[in-house]
Amino acid sequence: MKNVYRDIKRVLMENHMEEGEAKAVALLMMEKVCGMTTTEVLINEPKGELHREELLAMVQRIAEGEPVQYVLGEADFCGVSIKVRPGVLIPRKETEELVNWIVESLHANCQRSTFNGQLLDIGTGSGCIAVALAKRMEGAEVEAWDVSEVALQVARENAERNGVEVKVRRVDVLSTVNSQLSTVNSYEVVVSNPPYVCEEERKGMERNVLEHEPELALFVPNERPLLFYRKIALLGCSLLAEGGCLFFEINRRFGAEVVGLLEGMGYRDVELRKDQFGNDRMVKAIKPL
Repeated sequence: MKNVYRDIKRVLMENHMEEGEAKAVALLMMEKVCGMTTTEVLINEPKGELHREELLAMVQRIAEGEPVQYVLGEADFCGVSIKVRPGVLIPRKETEELVNWIVESLHANCQRSTFNGQLLDIGTGSGCIAVALAKRMEGAEVEAWDVSEVALQVARENAERNGVEVKVRRVDVLSTVNSQLSTVNSYEVVVSNPPYVCEEERKGMERNVLEHEPELALFVPNERPLLFYRKIALLGCSLLAEGGCLFFEINRRFGAEVVGLLEGMGYRDVELRKDQFGNDRMVKAIKPL
């Protein structure tokens, strides 16, 4: 009996994917393309065969190294569906942890389910952070900046598909100075997951990332690993409201350096957190007095 799920797994494993990962990818494809539950897949519900040609064409792209999220055109992030395509980074689980920390902090501060403050996501990419915050923080005014027009368009589409309002703006933070800012002392939170991979780290990265995800959103010069953190922290001194918080996702190699940078700029209560894998990954700081 034909079984497209089994054939997907076979193709992936023949291309050196571990069995557990191949099973997870195959189930995800059956869910997203065919609308099938895991139970339906495992009992070989015949509706999967209606999509055989489409599925096998897609799995071949994955076998050749294209990220599964680009092939499917979407990624799950913090309980919402995020459209992705070449030109924007694929959301990572570590970034979900950053969003969770922001939400926990805001709920703890306001002690209610609604939140009337303004939140800014710098370097928004697909808009995953901004959309997730808008979805989870009822009443928040969320703004998202990026230098890439491709990213901004995807971010707009993701806000629309998830039924939230996000104000999207094209801003090149590296060329922006505080005197050019149109909004000052406005944001309760400024968050950024900026480019932080040093050029020298390319050799240790997976091929599907290097060949498909945008370099603009990944890499910084070896000699300036804190380039974006320094600039965004400087802007944060003007952008943040009194008592407002700056949140960063960081390169695990530079946790102490980012903390030192922020403390040296006068930021208060600087906190470094590890991700689920035990790596330094997130930093929170309160605006200087």
